[in-house]
Parts: sequence; C-alpha cells; structure tokens
Amino acid sequence: MKKFNIRKVLDGLTAASSSSSSSNAASGNRENDMIQETLQSEHFQLCKTVRHGFPYQPSSMAFDPVQKILAIGTQSGALRLFGQAGVECYCQHESGSAVIQLEFLVNEGALVSALADDSIHLWNLRQKLPAILHSLKFNRERITFCHLPFQSKWLYVGTERGNIHIVNVESFTLSGYVIMWNKAIELSSKTHPGPVVHISDNPMDEGKLLIGFECGIVVLWDLKSKKADYRYSYDEAIHSVAWHHEGKQFVCSHSDGTLTTWNIRAPAKPAQIITPHGKQPKDGKKPEPCKPILKVEYKTTRAGDPFMILCGGLSYDTVGRRACLTVMHGKSTAVLEMDYPIVDFLTLCETPYPNDFQEPYAVVVLLEKDLVLIDLAQIGYPIFENPYPLSIHESPVTCCEYFADCPAEVIPALYSVGSRQKRQGFSKKEWPINGGNWGQGTLSFSEIIMTGHADGSIKFWDASALMLQVLYKLKTAKVFEKPRSKEEKSSTEIVDEDPFAIQILSWCPESRVLCVAGVSAHVIVYRFSKQEVTTEVVQLLEVRMPCEPNEVESPECGGEQASAVTTPGTSSSPQTSLPQSHPSTSSNNSSDGLRDNVPCLKVRSSPLKQSAGYQVELLIQLVWVSGEPPQQITSLAVNSAYGLVAFGSGDGLAVVDYLQKTLIVNVSTAELYGSTDPHHRQPHSPRKTRQPSAGLCDGNDASAAPEEKCKSPTTGSGSPCNSDEDSKQKFIDKVKSKSRRISKTVANDFAKISRKINMIADQKDDARDNSFSRSRSSSVTSIDRESREVISSFNFCDWLSKKSESVAVPSLWVGTSLGSMLAIALTVPSTPEQRMLQPVGVSFCGPVVRLKGGILRMAQLDASGTLLPHVYESWYEPNAPEEEREQPRRRRPTSPSSSQENPDCQYAVVCSEKQAKVLALPSQNCVYEHNITESSFVLRADVVTLTSGVGIACFCANGHIMTLSLPSLRPLLDVNYLPLTDMRIARTFCFSNQGQALYLTSPTEIQRITYIQETCDNLQEMLGELFTPVETPEAPNRGFFKGLFGGGAQSLDREDLFGEVSAGKASRSLAQHIPGPGGMEGMKGAASGVVGELARARIALDERGQKLGELEERTAAMMASGESFSKHAHDIMLKYKDKKWYQL
Repeated sequence: MKKFNIRKVLDGLTAASSSSSSSNAASGNRENDMIQETLQSEHFQLCKTVRHGFPYQPSSMAFDPVQKILAIGTQSGALRLFGQAGVECYCQHESGSAVIQLEFLVNEGALVSALADDSIHLWNLRQKLPAILHSLKFNRERITFCHLPFQSKWLYVGTERGNIHIVNVESFTLSGYVIMWNKAIELSSKTHPGPVVHISDNPMDEGKLLIGFECGIVVLWDLKSKKADYRYSYDEAIHSVAWHHEGKQFVCSHSDGTLTTWNIRAPAKPAQIITPHGKQPKDGKKPEPCKPILKVEYKTTRAGDPFMILCGGLSYDTVGRRACLTVMHGKSTAVLEMDYPIVDFLTLCETPYPNDFQEPYAVVVLLEKDLVLIDLAQIGYPIFENPYPLSIHESPVTCCEYFADCPAEVIPALYSVGSRQKRQGFSKKEWPINGGNWGQGTLSFSEIIMTGHADGSIKFWDASALMLQVLYKLKTAKVFEKPRSKEEKSSTEIVDEDPFAIQILSWCPESRVLCVAGVSAHVIVYRFSKQEVTTEVVQLLEVRMPCEPNEVESPECGGEQASAVTTPGTSSSPQTSLPQSHPSTSSNNSSDGLRDNVPCLKVRSSPLKQSAGYQVELLIQLVWVSGEPPQQITSLAVNSAYGLVAFGSGDGLAVVDYLQKTLIVNVSTAELYGSTDPHHRQPHSPRKTRQPSAGLCDGNDASAAPEEKCKSPTTGSGSPCNSDEDSKQKFIDKVKSKSRRISKTVANDFAKISRKINMIADQKDDARDNSFSRSRSSSVTSIDRESREVISSFNFCDWLSKKSESVAVPSLWVGTSLGSMLAIALTVPSTPEQRMLQPVGVSFCGPVVRLKGGILRMAQLDASGTLLPHVYESWYEPNAPEEEREQPRRRRPTSPSSSQENPDCQYAVVCSEKQAKVLALPSQNCVYEHNITESSFVLRADVVTLTSGVGIACFCANGHIMTLSLPSLRPLLDVNYLPLTDMRIARTFCFSNQGQALYLTSPTEIQRITYIQETCDNLQEMLGELFTPVETPEAPNRGFFKGLFGGGAQSLDREDLFGEVSAGKASRSLAQHIPGPGGMEGMKGAASGVVGELARARIALDERGQKLGELEERTAAMMASGESFSKHAHDIMLKYKDKKWYQL
C-alpha cells in the first residue's frame, strides 16, 4: 500500500491558494514555469538546539565529584548542566517553580531536584536530552531541605513543619519511616523548633542523622532506635551545618555571624564560639553581632590545617561593601570580594567519601550574574579562567545579528586579534569541571553571532558546531569623551542612560567592513586591520538631516503598486536638495538661543590608540536642528563594493561615501517620491513641542511627559484612525512610569508593543489595514501608529531599472514604514583611482511597489530563482603601504541575460509586516503575492539560503514562525512557537542561512533554534554526552586492625530499616507519585542503554572484586600472623628442648 503524505497535499493546496491570491497570477505562472522549486514542507521542522549564557536568576547548585558535572537550578524552574567546555545542557520543569535544591546520585547519571511547589523530581542524565523519570508532589507539607547520602538510594526530605520523610529514589515512593519534630526535640524546647534547615548523616556512622532546626536546636538522631542521642541548643538561628570528616565534631553557622563548634558527646555547650568578622572588645565581652553566616563548609587535609569556608558574616558597619567569601586556613583568613551577591558555593574535593580527608582544591561560587571558580591550592587564591560563554550579559544586550556560512578565514582572523584582549592572572590549572564528551556530528559551515550592548561594546562569537566562544570585543565608546560625573554631562545628549548603546549592526563578512548605529544618532564605520595604529584625529562628518515639511496620511489603496498611484501636489526635486555636512566649528546656538548644528556626543580630542582589529574609519553624527534633537536612526546598510553607507530615520535618508568622507545624499522621505508621492501630507503642529527621549526608542515614538527626552515630532493630528489615542497614551504613560526605574529601553519598547497589539484588535476593515504605519528600529518594528513615514530598510544591489538596459547598474533600494519600496540609481566610478577622485552620481527612480505594513526585507533573485549575493570588495590590509597593498577585487554578479519571449531576467523579493511580493525585473510586474498574516504583524523577516533552496523566514508577534518558498511564496512551515511576552525577544530575534535562528530568551541567555528537518534529525549526534562510564574511586583504607576488630565507619542497612516490611506504608494523602515522561521503571532499569548497562555491570564486578580482594588481604594477614606465632613457638621449643627444669 502506498504511503499517504499529508504534507504534499498541503503543499498543493497552499501553492494553489498562493497563486490565486497573486495580482498577476496567470502571467506570473507563465513567466515562472521554467523555475523548478526544490523546497518542500518536509524539509522543515522547528526545534530548539542549544542555550548559551549564564542561567538567569540562579537559585541552587550541585556537583558530581566523580562525573565532574555541575548543575544549576533557577527561579523559573530551569536546569543548566555544565561539563567540559562545549558540553552544556538545558532542561525545564513544566511547573516553572523555583529550584530550591539539587542532589546528584553520584556517578549514577541521575539528579534529584526539589522545587518551591513542594515537588521532587528524578532526572535521567544518561541520555543527551535529560528527562524526568519520576516526580513526587507533597500535598500537606512544604519542602525546606533534602539530603541524599553518598551511594544511598534513600533521600531524606525535611519540611517546614519540622518533620523528616524518607523517599526511595529508585521507585520514588515514600517510606513509612518518619521522624516527627516533637519526638526529635521532646522537652528540650517549649515551642515549635521551626523548619528543618539541615540534614546530614555522621560520616563515620550512617545510623546517626544530624538534624538542624531553624530556631537553633540540633538533634543527633539514632535511626535504629528511633530516638535522639543528643540535643544541642544555641540562642541564635541556624543557617547551615558542616561535619568534620572523623564524625566527632560539627560546625554550625548562625544568624548573628558566629560559628559554633560542637563535640558530639558534649551537648551542654559549644567547644568553641568564634565570630570571624566581629570586633573583639577589650573588656572580654561578646563581640558585636554581625550579619548572618549563610553557609559554612569544613574541609580537612592530610598534611595541613583544615579549611573553613563561609559566606556572609560581615559586620554591620560595612555598609555598601560587596558580597564576600571568607576562606579560613590555619591562622590566615582571606576575604574574597565578589562582583555580585552570592547565591551558593560548593567546595570541590579529591574524594567523594565523607569519612576521608577531603583534600579541597577549589571552590565554585554561584553569584547572581556570574560563576566563579577559586583555586585553593595556589597562593592568593586566583580564579580559574571560565571556558563557558557566561559573559553575554556583561553589559545588557541591545541587538543581535547571526551569520551562518561565513568565509572560512574570518573566524581565525577575529580570534587572532581577540586573543590579545584576554585577561591575565588566572590560575595555571585546567578548569576542573571537565565531565562529559563532545558530540560526534558537526555542521559543515561556520557561524558567527554578533551582540551589541548598552555600554557601546560589540562582541563577536564563534557559534560553530552548537558551541559558543567569544572571539573579539570592540568598544565603540572609545571615540567619544566620557563625562566624569552626571554634572559634567552634556546638555546636548538625547538619552539619560547608556548614550553609547548599540542600536543597529551592519556587517560585510567578506570585506570585514563594520557599520554601527548608536542610540545617540551616530554612525561609525570600521575597517579591519591586523596592525596597530594611532589616530591623531578621528574623521568626523556631521549631518544635518532635513525635516519632514508635512505629516503623512496613508492612501486608501495601500496594497496596490505605488507606480499606479498619483496624488495632487508636488514636492521639491531631490536632486536639488543635497546639504553638505556642517563642520564642527558651526555655531552652537541660533539667534533665538536654541541649540543648532551641535552633535549629541562630544568626540574625543586626544589621539586614539587603536589595537589590531576593528579601527575607526569614519564617525558620522546627526546634529541638532533649531533647538530640536536629531531623530534616532531606524535603518542602516553598508556596502564595501560601492564604499557607501546608508542610514535613515524619521527625518529622511542620508548616503555617505566613507572612502571620500563626503555626504552624497540627504533628502526627506517625501523628496524620494518626487511627483509620484502617494501620500496626503497635512500640516502638523510645530516640532518644538517635542522633547528628547531615552533608551533604544524608535525614531517615531509618540511624545509623552515633558521631562523625558527625544519623543517624536508628531502629535497624531493627521490620521483619522486615532480616535482612541487618548486612552492609548494614558496606558503608555502608566507603563513608562512604572518601568522607568528598570530600563527606559524596555519601558519604551513595551509600551510600543502593547500599543500595536491593541491597534491590531481595532482593525475591522481594509481601510484601517491599509493605513497601518510603523517604523523600524534596530531589527524590531516600531509599534506607533503614526503618520510620519520612516525609512525602515535598505538593500544595495545591481539591478536592471529599465527594459532598455542590458547591464545591471548599482542601486540602493529603500523601504519605508508605510510600505513603499523606492529605488535610487548610483553611478560608481569603475577604477580605484577614479573612485577616490570622482564623486558618486545619484539618480532617483521613484517608487517601485507598495505593500501593506512597513518594509522589513528586500532581496534579489536571478532568472533561475537563486538568491543573488550582495556585491562586495574582498578584504585587504588598510594600513599596508600603497606599494604592498593588493588590488582590491570587487565581486559583482554576472550580468543577467534576457530573451525575446521573456525580457525579465531578475526578481525582486519584498517582505513587509503584512505580506510578501515577488516582482519581475525590469518590467516591475508583480508575479507572486502572499498575505503572511491578517491578525498580527511580522517582527523579523529574512531571505535565507538553505541546502535545498531559497526561502523567506518570518517571525510574527503572535509567536508564529513561518517559511515561504521563493519565488512562488508557497507556505512551507507555520508553527506557533513562542508568544511575544517580552520586547527583548522581538528586538533580538534573527534568522540566518542554513536554517538557523536565535533570540535572547532572558537578559543573560541566548536560545538557538533550527527550522530545518536535517538539523533536527542530526541533533542527537551533535549534542554532547553528560554521563560517561567512570569507576567510583576506592573507599578509604580502614587499616588492618580497624578492619579486623570492626573499627572505622559504621554501615547501615537502610533497606531493612526504611523498607515496607519493617517501616510500613506511608500515608497516601501525604504525597502523590507522578510517573515522568522519561520512563516508568526505576533509574537503573530505564536510564541506560546497552553501553551504560555494560559499564554498570563492569563497575559492579569491579566493586565485588574489590570487596573479595579486601577479604583475601585480611585472610592473608591472619595467616601471616599465625605463621609468625608458630615460628616463635618453634624457636622457644628448640631453645629449651635439652635443658632441665632447674636450668630454666
């Protein structure tokens, strides 16, 4: 029977609907019969691949000392597991509750997690994607502390009521054995002792359990006799307890900053009381109380003093001091300051056995925003160099770009210059958390991620093979003067916080030219060099952007081609309006005292030393105009083949020649249309009512409170569709006032997204849909429904603008927030000599097509439907002498060939917030059209190259990820993946070639996904393995006499004590068992494959052989002792054999 494929049926239906919706379906299909599309729906599947960065809001930590794996839990229920560099894993609890504690089943490939919703879960780590095997939900008691002894299957669970329950981790069932709080304390306290804050068994006697209650009472419980042996009481609350490895002493940390040391057989009073950070009074009184010591660990060494490590306990007079970790070793006390508050810390030791000398070698410290590993073996306690990419959030991420299939030589070049930026002073030892193995499969292409940050820095990351490693860091703020204090802050700045924040990135990997747009209306062009240079004066170009003379009202026929729309009225010819840049010596104030011709930031006046890497080629700054600040930049593009950079805002468009350092185009948006302007432009209120704004706001943000800066010059008086503008403005003001203290960037963005979603709900007819007007800033669509037309996207290309042309000419395509695509023809001198002497010619071709919603992406296909790559110039060393410099090679697409029957030999792909269109060039006929979404809008769209063809990838505000084929625009994938809950996602979501995408899932983490079936199928091979078969270290040698006469550690048959036969069954209402998706059987049966089972069997045999070996050694020792006794007896017999009794 033939297999039925529903996907192919859907392909046929969607292709039919797509072609029927085309404005020129019949002619389009005839023109494109020769194009055979290879992309099909079975080529696509969406799945998460890997998550990078520091776990957001960490809450707990655990370490497997045998497997060398670190686990971190977060307040949102996430689990992050780390092994050696490149071995990372992300898991998520469905409930989303905070992880309060983690416990490894050491060397078993399993992990127990306790959550704030009073549930515990068993994770199987023996598979590449860990899964939950069992869950247990407590119904009547709150979980406060858990303890799992080494090589035990019985988990002790302490509760808020002071009781202790025991769970079998193999079956995840409760034992009938319960330690009730009243039996534990009896008459030692008249009140309830509070929650259980600590549980641990005596290292030398598994039958003795130490229980710490919050009130200050500690109980040593005998598990066999079911009664308390000793009770220890102190006046201050307990936070943690730590054993000496010999089991004769333990240390408690208290809320008054003291440490009490107790001998287990002397419960009357502590053997020692110390206050590590307390001031000792001269009169012998108690030291002044300090802050609570939240945790203490007591670790011993064979050849020296023990280590006592603690966090907290500082005196109260250290106001404003950063969090500290204190290391007490012998008579020395080291206080190590941390950059962030301490969440937890663990001491890494040579042995997993608690009854042996611990031999600590490192301390792993989990901070709120960092992970630090301290080397205890070296003088000064240096830190280890962290191999994980945990510094993504070093400064808040403001934008991202993702490049797959980069030139092979780019990553080594970036690494070579970035390696010189590494810090010094790290420990010389290797990173000790080195468990797991790398994945076997790899991707055949190289990947680079670029992140722009709030402090003006840009980081390049090597993202190849599902790993992430920082390559190079660029600091753009170096070109500006930094005010020493808030009082010295310039009055011309248009943002209150982070004036150097990166807004948009444009990078050409082939030529290594980088262009950056900042939030203070500045653009910087960088060139890559392997040589260090000192720049005496930074090349500066100041641009006075023109102002829109009128507000814009979108025409009713927004969905039709712009060339068919004519409106009364004319605008000035753009060719006659090319203002030159104003020198920095321009007057700062106009006649009426307003700021004029001054930039927002002050450029550095001293020489700038530029290390190898990216070096400043040109700095472009927009200046104030008649007391009004410049609009923020909303779009940016650079092209190395033409030597041009284009940027746009709400004021218009500018094109700069960064080779000649000249401004060649500076026009308003209205002037781009010429006489074919389709918009009805109406008078509007003066711009002087506008105040500057802060943060990464869009250039057309609505004006708000007068104390805020840089709001839009518009007042919303021109659009008839803004009847509910007052209520929306109140909502925005409310959101902004609440969010201002957190981040003005997030406040503005959140207000915009809320406003746009509300507007979508109000759309009831096509007229409103057609008048949808938005701008685009950074890679995120502006949400304001205003009438100002903003430049939203660019595309440099070689195209045929007329049917009479046989050779494609350089041009710039311009997309606007009102859905117009316009073209500008460029005349670029052909030879390098002429290029530096002759100016670039400009000719305005007017509008090409109109779409619903703002234009997001434009691209070009050849006659066969293949994506035409952008033109570029190959990289060369810019600082090399002229005679040694290689002649730059410009890569230009082959000239298209046309035929008599079909003169069109190129295709333009245009994607907006609402729809996509494919135009035949040079006829400019729309051959395909597809409405992407009706109820939502597209946030990010990219034309991507895949192994099987070319397509459009879209991410919508309603969380849908969609792909369309090219050129026919058939829907191939539509998955409801991620509802837009945070503006951060919208600002950072980006697609790349080869089916890759990413977004910032939290302020500290990058989530990578793939939408290609092939990558999903190979994901298991590419992921690393957390669990590797490792033999458990040998138990400490107890010595001959201890083994012979029963000394040393005492074992306990917990099965006999806690099993159902002796302890009975627990109450069913106490907890509910929930089988996990990872399997119904126990950990040992369901968690492993064939290799794991063989490894376990081999380890079990080794352990059995070890025990038999110990028995054999004991027997041999007894035989040797017997032979020695026999020899001595025989010698005595020979000595006295011939002597008489009186001779003795």
